[in-house]
Amino acid sequence: MNEKRKEIQKARMWNYFLDATEEIINEKGLQKITIREIADKAGYTSSTVYNYFQDISHLKFFAVMRYTRPYIQELPKYMALGKNTTEQWLYAWECFCKHSFKLPEIYSLLYIDNLGKVPDELVHEYYAAYANELVNLSEEVRSIIVEHNISTRSSLFIKPAIDEGFIHEEDVSYIADTTMLIWTGMITNLLNLRRNYTKKEAAKKTMAYVYQTILNTVPADKQSAINYAYEENREI
Repeated sequence: MNEKRKEIQKARMWNYFLDATEEIINEKGLQKITIREIADKAGYTSSTVYNYFQDISHLKFFAVMRYTRPYIQELPKYMALGKNTTEQWLYAWECFCKHSFKLPEIYSLLYIDNLGKVPDELVHEYYAAYANELVNLSEEVRSIIVEHNISTRSSLFIKPAIDEGFIHEEDVSYIADTTMLIWTGMITNLLNLRRNYTKKEAAKKTMAYVYQTILNTVPADKQSAINYAYEENREI
């Protein structure tokens, strides 16, 4: 079997197992899934599943990547609202918060849980198989999507704001790390019922902290040039 046919075969088998996994997630949630149950629903043996996926955590990771499609599709619309890099960065964060707090278990699995394998490798493997999901996205948006680490993603995104005079280079890591920790903490608290917030309240509070983080680093004479306000039910 030549390489092209192997890739087609792999994509076909992935679809069978990911469809089965997604169906079970929708029925039962993320926690009570087994390889055997997925194999049975897809019409194959458990050993066949292991020919394509290392373990259940990796299979769940690839399956829940599908749940990020609405976020990916909406991200360019949000970024287009910004008139400069800082505003675009804030709108991108808003889009991420909007979708991640709607599905906190999904996004926690993708960005917080220990998967036993480098998540960046899993993301690149996923998009190698489903490159069509990145079609029609700008290079800027594509570079955000394929970078799995939230802090690194944020850092790469915000750097052009240095040349625009909104932030100093020494503040990039602080901004990226702090906002990542804000989001991670809020998602974890929400899932563990440590705070009495609704999902929308958690998203709004996270954005308030993210906005304040960036504002704390922007020179006073540039702050008025940042025109951003969180809207809970923003219509595009």
